[in-house]
Amino acid sequence: MLAKCLRCVSFSAKSWYVLFAFLSFQTAFADGPQSTPSIFAPTSTPAHEIYDLSLFVLTITGAIFVVVAGLLAFVIFRYRQRGPDDITEPAQIYGSNQVELAWTVIPVLIVVVLFLTTARMIFAIQDAPPPKTALDVTVVGHQFWWEFNYPKLGIHAVNELHVPLSNTEAPTPTYLKLLSADVIHSFWVPQLAGKTDLLPNNVNGMWIDPLHTGMYVGQCAQFCGVQHAKMLLRVYVDTPEQFAAWVKNQQQPAVSDESVAAGRHVFETQSCMNCHTIQGTAATGRFGPDLTHLMSRDTLASGAMDNTKENLREWIRHPDTFKEGALMPAMQLNDQQLDQVTAYLATLK
Repeated sequence: MLAKCLRCVSFSAKSWYVLFAFLSFQTAFADGPQSTPSIFAPTSTPAHEIYDLSLFVLTITGAIFVVVAGLLAFVIFRYRQRGPDDITEPAQIYGSNQVELAWTVIPVLIVVVLFLTTARMIFAIQDAPPPKTALDVTVVGHQFWWEFNYPKLGIHAVNELHVPLSNTEAPTPTYLKLLSADVIHSFWVPQLAGKTDLLPNNVNGMWIDPLHTGMYVGQCAQFCGVQHAKMLLRVYVDTPEQFAAWVKNQQQPAVSDESVAAGRHVFETQSCMNCHTIQGTAATGRFGPDLTHLMSRDTLASGAMDNTKENLREWIRHPDTFKEGALMPAMQLNDQQLDQVTAYLATLK
C-alpha cells in the first residue's frame, strides 16, 4: 500500500514539475518570437501541434497532481496525531478490490490516451505531403556550424536560414533535409518545430510553415562537442518580396574592388582558400563555411558574436577568443595581413 502511494506521489511530482516549467517559460519568454525562443509561442503548424499536445498532457498531469496531492493533504490532516496522549490508529483495511482495480485501470487508460494522442500528432506532421510550392533546403550540421543549401536556387548559406512566409492563401512550407558531416547534431527552433536529429550516414527530414515574419532563434539540441552551446542558428522568415531580394543577392558571385586586392591576395595565398569557398574566385574549399556573402549575415561563428569588422579581425587572429575549441586554426598572420584580409572579407556582401 505504502509503495503504491509513494509511486502516486512521485507521478504527481512530475506533473508539478511540468506545471513549474510551463510557468517559467511563460514568464521568461513573454517578449515574443523575435526575442527569446519558446515552445509556448508557436508560429508554425508543427509547433502548434506540439503546443496543443503539451497543453493536453499538462491538463491530465495537472489533474493527477491535484487529486493525489488533495488526497494526501486530507489524509495527513484527518489522521494527524491530535495530542501527546493520542495513540489511536485509524481503522486498518487490508485489501480492496475496488481500489486495486481503480489504480490499475485508470493509469492504463491515461497512458493509452496519451500514446494515441501523441502518435496521431507525430503521424500528422511526418506524413504531411509537400505541395508544389514548397521550398527545399538541405541542412548539414558541422562542428560547430550550420550549412544551408538550396538545391533548386543554387544558394549556399551558413548559420542563418532564410525562408519565405507561408499563409493559408499561398502556402509555402519549407522542407528540410537533415544531414550530418561528423557527429550527431539536433536541429531545434522551438517556435517553428520540434527537435530532429542530424545523424551521420542517415537522412532525416522535417518541415515548417512560418505564419509570421521575423527572426527565430534556435540551436543544436544534441551535445556534439566542446562548442555545442555556441552552435546557434537563426531562421529569418521573410515576406515574398524580401525573400526574392535575398535570393537574388545570394545568387551573385563575390564582388570586390582593387582597393582590397592585397587582402584577396593574402586570402588566396594562405590556407584560407583550402577550407572556404568564395564564388567567383579560386577559393573552393568545403571544410569551412562559404564566405561569398559573409557580410550579409548578422552574426559570426554560428551566432557566437555580432558580425562586425572588429570581431571579424579578432576571429581571424585567434578564433579561440570567442569560441574555444573551434576547428578553425589561428592563421598566424601579422597585423598588416590581418588588416588586409579583414578589409577584403568586409566587402563580401
